[in-house]
Amino acid sequence: MVRRTGRRPGNPDTREAILDAARTAFAEKGYDGASIRAIAAGAGVDPALVHHYFGTKDKLFLASMNSPMDPLQVIAEATEGDRSELGVRLVRTFLRIWDGPGGAAGVAMLRSAVGNEWATKLFREFIVTQILRRAVAKAGLDPVQGRLRVTLVASQLVGLAMARYVIKVEPLASAPPEAIVAAIGPTIQRYLTDDLPGVFPPE
Repeated sequence: MVRRTGRRPGNPDTREAILDAARTAFAEKGYDGASIRAIAAGAGVDPALVHHYFGTKDKLFLASMNSPMDPLQVIAEATEGDRSELGVRLVRTFLRIWDGPGGAAGVAMLRSAVGNEWATKLFREFIVTQILRRAVAKAGLDPVQGRLRVTLVASQLVGLAMARYVIKVEPLASAPPEAIVAAIGPTIQRYLTDDLPGVFPPE
C-alpha cells in the first residue's frame, strides 16, 4: 500500500489519524522508542502538525490513551504536603478524578486494557513512563526500592478502580470516598514509605 505523503488539512480526520499512528507506535516501540517524526510519518502528516494538535509527546501519549487524568498533576497534588499523609492524599486525589467527569474515560481505558493486547501494551507503557518514573523522583523515594514500591501502589489503585468503577462490587462501589480513603490510604502509605520486611534484601 502506498502511504499518503504531505500535510493533511486540519480537520478531525487528521487528528484521529495522528492518534491512530501514535497508538501503533507507542504499542510497538514503547514510549521512549516512538518519535514524533515517526508518528507523523505513520499518519501521513508533517511533524509540525502533530505539535500543533497535541503540543508535546507526553500530551500526545495521554490523548492516545484517552487518559482521565494528567499523571503529573496527580503526583504533584499527592506529594505536596506532609510526607506522612502521602497515601491519604494520593487516594483522595485518585477518587476525585474517578468520581468526576473523567471517570467514564478511565473505565473505558481499563476495559480496553484487559481486553486487547495492544491496549495492554499501551497501558503498561502508561504505568511505567507516566507514573512510575515520575512518582519515584517526585516522592523522593529510594531509586532502588522506589519502582517496586510505586508498582505496589499501582496494583492497589488499579484494583480499586476495577472493583469500584468497572465491576462495581458492592458495598465498595457505593461507599463514601472518605471511607475508602480511610481504609486504603494507610496501605498506600505503607507501600511508599514504611519498612517492608522480606521485600527488599538487607543492605
